Amino acid sequence: MIPRRHALKTTALMLAGLSPWSVSAGTDTDKFYPAVKPRPLVFPRDYGSHPEYRTEWWYLTGWLGQGSSAIGFQITFFRSRTRHASDNPSRLAPTQLLFAHAALAVAESNTFLHANRAGRMNSTSLRADTRDTDLQFEDWHFRRLPSGNTEVYQGRFSDQGYAVTFEASTNQTPLLRGQDGLSAKGPDPIQASHYYSRAPLAVRAKVQVGQQTRNLSGTAWLDHEWSSQLLMPGAVGWDWLGINLLDGGTLMAFQIRNARSEPLFTHVDARGRDGQANMGWQGLKWQASGRWRAPSLIEYPVPMDLMVGDQLYQLVPLMLLQEVDARTSTGGYYWEGAVSLMQGERLLGRGYLELTGYGAPLRL
Repeated sequence: MIPRRHALKTTALMLAGLSPWSVSAGTDTDKFYPAVKPRPLVFPRDYGSHPEYRTEWWYLTGWLGQGSSAIGFQITFFRSRTRHASDNPSRLAPTQLLFAHAALAVAESNTFLHANRAGRMNSTSLRADTRDTDLQFEDWHFRRLPSGNTEVYQGRFSDQGYAVTFEASTNQTPLLRGQDGLSAKGPDPIQASHYYSRAPLAVRAKVQVGQQTRNLSGTAWLDHEWSSQLLMPGAVGWDWLGINLLDGGTLMAFQIRNARSEPLFTHVDARGRDGQANMGWQGLKWQASGRWRAPSLIEYPVPMDLMVGDQLYQLVPLMLLQEVDARTSTGGYYWEGAVSLMQGERLLGRGYLELTGYGAPLRL
């Protein structure tokens, strides 16, 4: 029987014989899994799943509406390859696991709704297609539909009391991260992933919360990344930022931190509306401007400031209550929330901030 929503993490571990995220920071890539190596990304094939690698995710975040009535949402599908041999003849062999997270942040009521799922992949109700973006976890789905010069991503997720159905579209080519899609996560070449983004995306969504249904529009961001190891020695987690700028450009940045919250490895990738590099964000530094204690009792550095030379920018959360409890799926807590990029009173863009490894070291 396939585990349903809110499946216990221990069930997934029993299926796999280990945690799918159990390669801890500082270890070499397990020889069971291939290391990421330089190669051109080829589309549409690389929109799809890469089951030979240890872990992979498709991560869509978005802002809907304006002002005090704005809503943030995210849906993420994680695929994880276990150490069970792929040629095992048993249909019950858990060679691939699928996890899904979704969240909805409703600023007007300061309501944060989220759900997690975990289960063993099969060919029907839990699947990740290798030919293109086409993911399903029972009644949740996320897929790409080419249409002339426009590409449309369709998706849906729901849980008790809420449901979101959306379409996110773009006519721009993928933004290849790092060197032609090979994104370094540390000084060692083995510490890398294949990584591209689709941003900005124009999004329309039907959002139901309780008895109220709203049709909203806004902007979204999609990341797709796959690897066999991400964290470098001494790392406990990362801070990641993806912002759709109001001028049509994008800002992506991350830092990998040690236990003292010192950066071990940083990266900034800013683009203009034409997709070309914008060097004006180089040298970006992260610094907390406040501390928020979550219901888990973990303290997160939100709000967050960004320094670029002598220029100060603020990441202002749509609401503070955006902590994800993923103990029933991929494990642990992290803060993942909708934020505005401000400089003083000036709004520069909107997007999402992810803060991991604050309560305990992240294990991949």
